Amino acid sequence: MIEVGERFAAAGYEIALVGGPVRDVLLGRFGPDHDLDFTTNARPTKILDILEGWADAIWDVGIKFGTVGARKNGRELEITTYRTETYDPTSRKPEVEFGDSLEGDLHRRDFTVNAMAMRLPAMEFVDPYKGVSDLAARTLRTPATPQQSFDDDPLRMMRAARFSAQLEFEIDDEVFAAMSQMAERISIVSPERVREEFMKLVMSDHPRRGLRALVDTGLAELVLPELPLLQLEEDEHHHHKDVYEHTLTVLEQAMELETLHEPASGPDPVLRLAALLHDIGKPRTRKFEDGGRVSFHHHEVVGARMTRKRMQAMRFSNEMIDDVSKLVELHLRFHGYGTGEWSDSAVRRYVRDAGDQLVRLHKLTRADSTTRNKRRAAALQSAYDSLENRIAVLNEQEELASIRPDLDGAAIMSILNIPPGPTVGKAYNFLLELRLDRGPLSTDEATKALLEWWAEQSG
Repeated sequence: MIEVGERFAAAGYEIALVGGPVRDVLLGRFGPDHDLDFTTNARPTKILDILEGWADAIWDVGIKFGTVGARKNGRELEITTYRTETYDPTSRKPEVEFGDSLEGDLHRRDFTVNAMAMRLPAMEFVDPYKGVSDLAARTLRTPATPQQSFDDDPLRMMRAARFSAQLEFEIDDEVFAAMSQMAERISIVSPERVREEFMKLVMSDHPRRGLRALVDTGLAELVLPELPLLQLEEDEHHHHKDVYEHTLTVLEQAMELETLHEPASGPDPVLRLAALLHDIGKPRTRKFEDGGRVSFHHHEVVGARMTRKRMQAMRFSNEMIDDVSKLVELHLRFHGYGTGEWSDSAVRRYVRDAGDQLVRLHKLTRADSTTRNKRRAAALQSAYDSLENRIAVLNEQEELASIRPDLDGAAIMSILNIPPGPTVGKAYNFLLELRLDRGPLSTDEATKALLEWWAEQSG
């Protein structure tokens, strides 16, 4: 860090460590894998010149925004020319103008806790907007007025919610009010940038805080409108849960199971999104029944379609959309298991339908139990233990994850003396269903069954 400061000073330019790294050093959160952000009065072409021959690698994909990236001794650096950045009221792309002073650059930053800097190589701490005080108070304020800050870059409203979740900071009342008043302005930001901030929030240690901020300010109505709609009014008999609170609890319980339930994983975006979206079909399927009961028939099917549509609008990858939608659609399947009445055939189908999402489905289904009735909660977990044990036994016997018919396509064509075509596919599916129903068959048994099926088709 000192070395890069000396290089810029020798070339006659200012440079300072800025933003998140400074904040995280003061919070004790800075680690060896953290990237370093710098700001300088050198223009981008000069930054390239200064880094040439010193950095291990240099990239300029952000140069039109004044940013040059580099790697030195395994650490990534981003060096950005002092700048001001604003949005045209009708554009989704920021307009960048270069500035001339560190203080001016800090004034345009999102929050005071990110508007602190360390001048290099002198190691002079710069804090013109009382970021240290706000850090101590665990408060998010803006260097400029919140209205100006969010008008310059509306995505900062999403960042406020995200930092609240990541750092467990409170959002200042004026900042919160401005977020509420200006929520509509988030619509000019590209879906990709909104999605990126949203996922940083979801992947934080305390997403409930950030999600509440999105809902309470009205931002969620524009970013993820299905979430505030879960705040269903209770019926007069109070027979159903607050689906919104239930959803936040399921998300937190799913996060716990990322590490507590084997096989353990790190923070899992697919599991977390599935937990967050698993009940979004409930408002659309809610029906008041006789006796004050409330039903949500087929909400998992409706919810899966809604999940796909929302994730497409947020520009998620097709693979991630497929995975999350599948989990939402299957999250209720276990409840047909009861106290273990499922046949081996039903267990095989459960595994087949879950496919490569089986481990996540285990975790999501367990997380979906938020009942306060300890006996019922224990019974549900015991029933799922039973199902997982049965899956493990059958998997050891039959390799459930790769279930295939006992005869392949070539054998089918040979036995039936037919050419390639749709009929081979129909025969293959018949044998697959037979395999799921009866388990592994010998070649003779499978051939006999196939010929019987063929005779029925021919007749």
